[in-house]
Amino acid sequence: MTAKFDPFTAASTTRRRFLAGAAGLGALAAMPIKVWAAGNTLNIRTYTEADNFDPVDASGFGEEMLYGAIYRKLIQYTPGNEWGWQPDLVESIEQTSPTEIAFVLKKGQMWSDGFGEITAEDVKFSLERIIDPEMESAIKPDLGSLTGVDVTGTHSGVIRLGTPFAPIWSIALPYLAGTIVCKKAIGHGKRITDAVPPTVAGPYRVAEHRPGDRWVLERNPEFSGPKPDFEKVQIFLIDDEATAEIAFEAGDLDFTRVGLGSIERLRENPPENAKLSEHPSLYYVWVGMNMESPKLKDIRVRQAIQHAIDVPSILEAAYFDVADASTGIIAPGLIGHREESLVAPSADFAKARALLDEAGVDTLDLKLDVLNKSTWTTAAQVIQATLAEVGINLSIGVHESGSFWTLGNEGDGDRWKSLELVLNRFSMTPDPYYATAWFTTEQIGKWNWERFSNEEFDRLHEEAKAETDVAERDRMYKRMQDIMEESGAYRFITHEAAPNLYSTAIKPALRPDSQPLIQFFAKA
Repeated sequence: MTAKFDPFTAASTTRRRFLAGAAGLGALAAMPIKVWAAGNTLNIRTYTEADNFDPVDASGFGEEMLYGAIYRKLIQYTPGNEWGWQPDLVESIEQTSPTEIAFVLKKGQMWSDGFGEITAEDVKFSLERIIDPEMESAIKPDLGSLTGVDVTGTHSGVIRLGTPFAPIWSIALPYLAGTIVCKKAIGHGKRITDAVPPTVAGPYRVAEHRPGDRWVLERNPEFSGPKPDFEKVQIFLIDDEATAEIAFEAGDLDFTRVGLGSIERLRENPPENAKLSEHPSLYYVWVGMNMESPKLKDIRVRQAIQHAIDVPSILEAAYFDVADASTGIIAPGLIGHREESLVAPSADFAKARALLDEAGVDTLDLKLDVLNKSTWTTAAQVIQATLAEVGINLSIGVHESGSFWTLGNEGDGDRWKSLELVLNRFSMTPDPYYATAWFTTEQIGKWNWERFSNEEFDRLHEEAKAETDVAERDRMYKRMQDIMEESGAYRFITHEAAPNLYSTAIKPALRPDSQPLIQFFAKA
């Protein structure tokens, strides 16, 4: 990725969007064919590059994939088809009250390069520097209501929360903000600025970083867990999926995400000694409507647009019929997923036209803004055609990423006032809190481009993140999506799909959304 913003403070978008960059093409051009693709080296592709080695400045998937290989956490995501976590540094960890989590570290877990044993002081240092206002960490909101860590022994401590925070187990501890770094190596108020980290604790350490090209990792001889199967891991930055597929079929990659347009071909005829895996995605795609636009203030007009957009046609044309229609912003398998949306996926032109007539609208000229990617432009053309069926003339504004991701941001001047419809795509972590966070009233002018404001929605968002009853949280998040859809400002499209191609010589370890956990990859 080439940009870095924080979604909670209008400083980071990298965690929930697919940002194109040209660097990956150059990386592929530099690859020596089959010189390094064999035996004890794992060659894996990523579409986004980590900006740095310091969790305090982490922004998304690029860092998460790298950090999993070189750092440790108290707990980590469990590979497989269901979301869960497993102990990493801890011997035991238990929520002893709604606002306290007691942990005991395993003994003998070492930092590399002579920095000694990992202790509870490192845990305290790592978590508290994320919430330190002076550090201005982009991922501070991931720790929710965390107030600090009390050290009760060399290997024990208590994590304290100001109020109950249910995502502590699904976001805070197993994701970026839960990454443990070395207090002795960094020091208070400082950042990791070295070309490579001064010390690591994971199964691999950084041997070389070529910005815009690759990371080269090697086994960490001081790793206190089982020795990883691979002596070396090379993580190549290749933005373009078609280019990555060519590299895979040439034998230069062992694992890569592939494009949706390739799924049918790969299902029927995968490359020799290769397998295709398909997983649901946590991304969510929708058409949003600026509720403050003079043309869209009437809810009947917005509802007409909802009913005039034919989701199955979009999925067929833009997603090759391999992705399912979504029912909201929360994906299947997560708390709060709705089995059905209030507006059916298929268009109802008669209902749409009746709503426009009721609103006194004969014809209407609107603009739909999209990112300059073939999937989005294809989807936009389908939307353009279906809206024409009810007398809405739609023009399409195509933007490069730098322009697109500021369309609804008040910090970019008055551009938001000309925004009407937008085809958008965010990603999330495996907790619904991370999906609803962007649509609160507080986010208007930041990431709430629909300028949607609802008191019940805001209240439920705050209550749900502190609710520990799973069934009640599920009800709350379902209701929040109902409220969004009832506003007329959202037409939910899809959660996409997440296909990967991998060599039969390896055993990939994946999260349920197909993101790789390099630290658990093994030889077949």
